[in-house]
Formats: sequence, C-alpha cells, structure tokens
Amino acid sequence: MATGLVDFGATDGPATDEQLAAARIKLIHIPTVMGAVAPIFNLPGIANLRFGPDALAGIFLGKITKWNDERIARDNPDAKLPDRSIVVVHRSDASGTSYIFTDYLGKVSAAWANGPGRGTAPSWPVGMGAKGNEGVARKVQETPGAIGYVELIYALQNKASFGEVKNASGKWVKASIAGVTAAAATISTLPNDYRVSITNAPGEDAYPISSFTWLLAPVRSPDAAKGKVLKELLEWILTSGQSEAAALSYAPLPDAVAKKVMETVRGLR
Repeated sequence: MATGLVDFGATDGPATDEQLAAARIKLIHIPTVMGAVAPIFNLPGIANLRFGPDALAGIFLGKITKWNDERIARDNPDAKLPDRSIVVVHRSDASGTSYIFTDYLGKVSAAWANGPGRGTAPSWPVGMGAKGNEGVARKVQETPGAIGYVELIYALQNKASFGEVKNASGKWVKASIAGVTAAAATISTLPNDYRVSITNAPGEDAYPISSFTWLLAPVRSPDAAKGKVLKELLEWILTSGQSEAAALSYAPLPDAVAKKVMETVRGLR
C-alpha cells in the first residue's frame, strides 16, 4: 500500500507515523469492523480456563512454564491442572493479530512493555511459530499442553477451547461480539486519523483483547476511476455491510463511529 503497488490495504495493526510519512501517497485508516483475539489452549479434559493478565504475560514471557503454576491455579481453583509443560505458540509471520495481543500485554505487564513490546512481529521470548491464524489454531489443537492466540472466528470455526480473560474492571469475560462492542463503547473521543486502541478498556462487560480493523485508503487516489469504486466499497461497508459482520464473528461499528467515518470517506478523492 505504502509503495503504491495496491489500491488499498487492510490491517489490525495501525501504521506508525514513520510508515505513513514514508508512503508515496497520503493514507488514512478507515475503521470497518471490530474484532477480538482469544487465548486458545489444549489441555485434555479441561474445556475452560481463566487467564489473569499476570498469567498471560508470564506464559508468553516464558516465566510461567507449567500448567499447574500457582498463578494459573489461583484463578482456576476448581480445575485439575496437570503438571505439564506449557507449549507457547505464536505467529511466525508479521500479523495484526499479534499487534492486538501484544498491545494488550504491554498495557497489563510492565515486563512486556519494557521487553518484547507491542508490534506485528515482536521478538518472542519463548515458543514456536506458526503461519496465520489457521496455523496457530492447528498447531495448538495438535499439541497437548499448548496455548496460542487467534482471532475469535478461528477459535469458533476450529472448535478450539478458549479462556476467559480478566478485564480492567476485574471481571472475567470471554471473547464475544458483545464484549468487543462494550470495549468500543468506552471511547470518549475518536481521533481524526482513527488510530485508537481499545485493548484493556474499562467497563464491566468489555472484552480486554479487542480492536478495530482498518482499511488503509489513499486520501486522493492516483486513479480517479479506482478512487470512485473504493469510495463506493467503503460506503457499502459502513452501511449495508455492517449487518454482515456478526455472522463472521466481528462486531459492527458503533453508530456514532460509523457516522463519523462516513463523513471522512465522503471526503476522499
């Protein structure tokens, strides 16, 4: 997108100021839907677990290495956790899903923020890589003792076990469309460039690993005909297309957000 080889792009990890400045044409992030990233796991005989922020960060930092670690057991007093090594699975490719997950970890863990940090391709301290959400889901499902993270639709389609996560209000919430919608409802002001994070949002019902999904579009298309078609596509996404989001396990944009974004889209050339 930044080099002008394609007409528009899509991302779950917004471009940095430096990336936008280096682009050949001026780009803007257009929110389209919202989604959740779920921690999936494979522990035979255990269908549901709770993951507190310290436990999730500790696992992916390599500081929690056994499933019966006291930090996991504390949040799951009724679960018969095995003395089994934890196998961490992460994305091997640059990924917006990784961006969302590490954005969350960076907010709830100083060790993560000061270590691997937020990014589409962080330097993972531990674990094995798999390509794509589908690769992570498959690797976790075929590896007893594994844990990974995927977009909600991949957890549901693969019938993977995924855990509840403690949100900023101290409530245990499982990834869902309603939880993503609740996270977005906490936004008080929306920046004009739409690069906003809703991970670890306040609110009792907010799912903490939630995010907008954006299309990267040129403010002024080099090809007027293509620019017109792109505007029509974006207008459809922001109106009729929103009704199709839930069937794909994504949440539609809040009405106020969709209205503001539509004003921006109508100004594209």
